Amino acid sequence: MNTGFVIGESKPTFVTAITSRPLSVGEYIKIDSDEGEILGLVEKSSVSSAAFADVKNFDEAAESTEIAEINKRDKTYTAHIGILGFLENLRKGQSIIPAVPPIPGTPISQPTKEDLEAIFSPQKEGWVKIGNLLRDKTIDVKINLDKIVSRHLGILAMTGMGKSNLVSLITKQIGKLKGTVIIFDYHNDYTTLNIPRINVIDAKINPRLLDADQLSEVLEIRDGANVQQRVLRMAFTKHVKESKEFWKKLENEVEFIVNSEDKKIKEIRTSAYRVQDIIEEAQRRFEDILDPDMGDPISFIKEGRTNILNISELSEKQANVALAFYLQQLLKDRKDASIVKHGRTKKDRSYKFNSPIFVIIEEAHVFIPKDHDTSAKYWAAKIAREGRKFGLGLGIVSQRPRSVDLNVLSQLGSFAIMKIIQEDDQRQIAAATESTSRELIAQLTSLNVGDAVLVGQWTNLPSLVHVEEVKEKIMGADQSAVNAWANAEKMSEIAVESTQGLVQKDLLLD
Repeated sequence: MNTGFVIGESKPTFVTAITSRPLSVGEYIKIDSDEGEILGLVEKSSVSSAAFADVKNFDEAAESTEIAEINKRDKTYTAHIGILGFLENLRKGQSIIPAVPPIPGTPISQPTKEDLEAIFSPQKEGWVKIGNLLRDKTIDVKINLDKIVSRHLGILAMTGMGKSNLVSLITKQIGKLKGTVIIFDYHNDYTTLNIPRINVIDAKINPRLLDADQLSEVLEIRDGANVQQRVLRMAFTKHVKESKEFWKKLENEVEFIVNSEDKKIKEIRTSAYRVQDIIEEAQRRFEDILDPDMGDPISFIKEGRTNILNISELSEKQANVALAFYLQQLLKDRKDASIVKHGRTKKDRSYKFNSPIFVIIEEAHVFIPKDHDTSAKYWAAKIAREGRKFGLGLGIVSQRPRSVDLNVLSQLGSFAIMKIIQEDDQRQIAAATESTSRELIAQLTSLNVGDAVLVGQWTNLPSLVHVEEVKEKIMGADQSAVNAWANAEKMSEIAVESTQGLVQKDLLLD
């Protein structure tokens, strides 16, 4: 049965249709062209009424209502449909756009359930369910896990729209395959994720493994304190790194600068005193974070597990240094593994991980900012460029896409975009995802919690999806202040009653 007809000017990538009913944005439509059946996505939908076209006041509106009810032809339903490709090719995972645009008057109809299932629920290895089509809950939507590792993934949305749930779902699906996932958890959202094969790591930093600039950040020497940084570079020698008593040796080296009679060194004595204070303060403040005797932090990551790296106790600068270190070492490890496996060296095994790794960075706008450089940003960009060759996938998660480096965003092959209101965020997404139409981006404001636009290589077609909820995820949702206050009051009342009971018991015993 026909749903409508193509009208007006038609293009190979876009048509306008008059329909028998209002179509929903995100609904799929079949166009019966001479070249073959074409699949399209409704990107914009509108309704107009001839009776209300020139209404200027309330009385005219009331009269027009009566006219509209009598005239069955009063309403006009218009749909703007983006062409996705020939249906036959899409069933095979190929997108081929017609060379000749559909002729005006061409009928449109709804695709069959079998058509949609072949495209969105392929029975192929590596494809896992992520949710259902937003406009047809009977159709499961699957994504290609291979593509998010080889081509990287971006998850972008406002706070509370379901980002962490989607991360948990992807992690859960990879876990079923005994894959290796590392989540850099900046807000301690995932440490209580109740799924099998999980490994929670409280992040620490081994200062021996850092360079002087990184140590300066970790000790929180302020930006612009160039002389203090110079003092630390002078003191942070090879002997300090190799010393059994790391902090004592570092302090001794700074003390040497303080007591030096060299005229040039005397000029920086005041700054050296300040560095002494900073080192002493750091040992006290960051005792649980900075551990020169912990060995290699990478050794705590377990292959075939979901590794939650809790960096919530670190300051922003410390978290940046830690993240950069891990990214650098993981990329090196995967490169070494690739070299050995391809027989390009006769060296013994020098790598830790035998299989691909998927790294997820929460709060990406903090670590991969648009407006300034960070060490974490450098290594994230390097992985975005090179990681696919070595089996190191990158996933970035952010509620502020406008603040994420565009160079990194544009190298991500797949995206899940949830509710986004800010126009600056929408523009950044449009710049990073060239295949996403302006009409589809405009719909981001109307999405509900758990709804997402999926685009890129991890899905056969752009799609509006409702993401499956992960029941095992405990943290990350908004906390109810009202319930917390009520429970606190109840506990207080119970405590009072219990205390009164004990007092009465004591009086009776007396």
